[in-house]
Amino acid sequence: MTTWQERIVTSPETLFGKPRIRGTRIGVEFILDLLASGWSETQILESYPHLTQTDLQAVFAFVRDCMKDETFIMQSTAEAAQAPA
Repeated sequence: MTTWQERIVTSPETLFGKPRIRGTRIGVEFILDLLASGWSETQILESYPHLTQTDLQAVFAFVRDCMKDETFIMQSTAEAAQAPA
């Protein structure tokens, strides 16, 4: 079984050190943006044929692990609007 550590890499000289899929210049953030915009996994794989389902699974596993290490405090929209900039 492939782990995200085998597929998600960083290097200071590529994408300013942001996490990306190994062997590509496709960042984790870019994949998340596509999904948030309504793209399906199938659409991503068809549009970027050098990516694999394993690559997408690695993105999901990476984000899951990142989320486990964070603490979030939810704020209502009204509270956010009143917060100082």
